[in-house]
Amino acid sequence: MHTDARTLEDGSLIQGDLCIVGAGAAGISLAVEWLGHREKIILLEGGGFSYEPELQALNRGQSLGDPYQVPLEAARLRYFGGTTGHWAGWCSPMDEVDLMKREWVPYSGWPFDLDHLIPFYERAQQYVELGPFAYDTAYYAAQAPDRRHLPFDERRIRHKLWQYSPPTRFGSRYRQPVMDSENVHLYTYANAVEIEANESVRRAVGLRVKTPNGKSHRVEARHYVLACGTIQNARLLLSSSNQAAAGLGNDRDLVGRFFAEHLEMGGAQLVLSEPSALPLYRHSFGGPRLPSAELGLSVEMQREHRVLNGTASLRPGTFPAQMRSFFQNFTERDLGQWLRKHDPSDVPAVPLPLSVEVRRDFRLQCRSEQAPNPDSRVLLSDQTDALGMPQVDLHWKLTAQDKRSILVMFSELAHEFGRTGLGRVQILDWLLEDDTSWPSFLSGGFHHMGAVRMHRDSSQGVVDANCRVHSIANLFVAGAAVFPTSGAPNPTLTLIALALRLSDHLKKLSG
Repeated sequence: MHTDARTLEDGSLIQGDLCIVGAGAAGISLAVEWLGHREKIILLEGGGFSYEPELQALNRGQSLGDPYQVPLEAARLRYFGGTTGHWAGWCSPMDEVDLMKREWVPYSGWPFDLDHLIPFYERAQQYVELGPFAYDTAYYAAQAPDRRHLPFDERRIRHKLWQYSPPTRFGSRYRQPVMDSENVHLYTYANAVEIEANESVRRAVGLRVKTPNGKSHRVEARHYVLACGTIQNARLLLSSSNQAAAGLGNDRDLVGRFFAEHLEMGGAQLVLSEPSALPLYRHSFGGPRLPSAELGLSVEMQREHRVLNGTASLRPGTFPAQMRSFFQNFTERDLGQWLRKHDPSDVPAVPLPLSVEVRRDFRLQCRSEQAPNPDSRVLLSDQTDALGMPQVDLHWKLTAQDKRSILVMFSELAHEFGRTGLGRVQILDWLLEDDTSWPSFLSGGFHHMGAVRMHRDSSQGVVDANCRVHSIANLFVAGAAVFPTSGAPNPTLTLIALALRLSDHLKKLSG
């Protein structure tokens, strides 16, 4: 069922059993789980069904920390389906180490282990139109012998497998089931601007909602779930300050802290000793999307070097000259001899499809976890948006461990390519500079995580193991905002799995 909130009489009261704020991957997954149930589900979406500049502008904010390469309003989409509207469909689960308490990574550790999440990952696969939950290189190598993995020392280097969603556009894939539902009530153009709490600030009692045409409404429900994205979730909690001056759930000054991104940028150049297509390592960007692999450090190596988790992908081609340095651990004479023997320019240009293209030169791109950092945070701005809600100031802050982790990963990969005689790796200059400097092309994956982190202890997290705000009995948070650590893979599959887990918990509460 669908209602355009702009058409309601000003001051309307909307009531239900469960209110979900935000209709992106997390919010829609939650809502679909309740289709056909007796409970009345209210699903609020701030936009409509397509991009509208004036609504997108409500996502504006300033980036005041380390340089963030994209305007904040461009990284998140405000319409039904959310950022799945520009999602590339890359899917992979967290690694076991990502959820562990690691003594070399301060603030690490989830309230549960990877095995606990597996059943929810299996269900999440269906939401993004994928097959079996199989992320083992051996599984695919048995089906496609030409997709063998590189013969690296497994005690040092691991393989990280990816599957590819079509990609699923939640806005189109799940629009009709929601519109046809009798118990899920979608309200578009309904922007939540404040959460209201009772006098003791222990329960949420309502939401104030505003529309672009100046109307205000109120929503009342038994339970509330914030699923409007990491930055917006933090923004809504912080700006709900009528009963709690610092914002709801912010008793310990944790809301907005530990904002994290994935560092995705070039770090090294690979030249193979023999031309190869390396089919297992070729990412799919169109046509049949076969699984592919990336390379990363084993848990043993992460522990030994005290570094973060991350992976490196192989991309065809070379970096611009200004990004290069000279090959590490080679004398000029050695380098000249090797390049004369293995000159990438002598490989004939054969117009073959990307999936079977044979070449010698590859760029190595990192996809690296960010260290949990309380100084990396979302704060409210003095500026307000068109609805009168405070905008945000993003203080994205990286650490020396972030940079050193990328350097160690590429150094170990260089060692393995050299040891096996498969090729040579050139580490780029920016990684060899001091640990505190970052290049002009510093880039994230636009994967906003953290800021409303999960922890069993209310002194260390905003929400508990069931994603409930510690201090508010009926207020929950869905999405990547609750991630205690960012891990290495893209967050979409994991945030859907967590949304399904939260849905099961809420159904138990509903009896």
